[in-house]
Amino acid sequence: MSQISKLKNKNVMIGLIAVLVILALLGYRYVKNQQQGEVLSIGISPPYAELLQAVAKEVEKDGIQVKLVEFSDWQAPNVAVQNRDIDANFFQQSVFLKNAIQQTHYDLHAFGTGSGSHVGLYSKKYQSLDALPQNARVVIPSDPVNSARALILLHRAGLIQIKDINNELSTLQDIVSNPKQLKFLEVEGPQTALAYDDADLIFGFPHYLNMAKKADPHSALFLDPIDKKYAILFVTRRDYQDKNQKLAKFIHAFQNSPQVREILDRDFGKGMWFEGWK
Repeated sequence: MSQISKLKNKNVMIGLIAVLVILALLGYRYVKNQQQGEVLSIGISPPYAELLQAVAKEVEKDGIQVKLVEFSDWQAPNVAVQNRDIDANFFQQSVFLKNAIQQTHYDLHAFGTGSGSHVGLYSKKYQSLDALPQNARVVIPSDPVNSARALILLHRAGLIQIKDINNELSTLQDIVSNPKQLKFLEVEGPQTALAYDDADLIFGFPHYLNMAKKADPHSALFLDPIDKKYAILFVTRRDYQDKNQKLAKFIHAFQNSPQVREILDRDFGKGMWFEGWK
């Protein structure tokens, strides 16, 4: 065999090996993507970890693998869904979602509805709202949606008056009457529970009060009424494709699980949560 023929054969072999390597890499990537596609990934905030872990165990019987990703703040879960890093998130209600979309222009929507909870006004120092002194220190959440929710609740309780009780984004500047000259301190939502020992009054979330072991959620001096718009949502991108209805089955399990109800009763308190989907 001539040197030219040997060289041609060698080049052919190199070409075949290169093709095989490329095919192998493509095959590996395909398999990896398929495996990732079989796992349902949901972003959550810490209070919902055990709750959704219980549902994840239930749907394992249907062959659905779930990965829960915890986020410590209330911005990252939407960023992760928008970037397709996760399939869905579960931490926000409809008012929060609407405001987030207005602020970011993300292509998100509510795929399904979970549970909601009451919020209330709590005090370690006083047994009634009438007992609150002049210039009492009141702690409310700092994010626009929950800050407005706190002001609406304070209005309903008769402590202040705001311009429009139907304005879901009312701010401190919308207070038109404050007879007790309440002094407001805004902190991150989960931190309101930690202010229970020092503040005169706090706007409290039942699950954060329980987590912080600060107060019985039932001890509120004033509670809000049930409002389904404050139910926590399963949020996805609008173009999300629910392969094999993994997320739909997960939500169905959530809404029908006796264990979910037991955990909600324990973590939020009996009568302190409601079914947002009904």
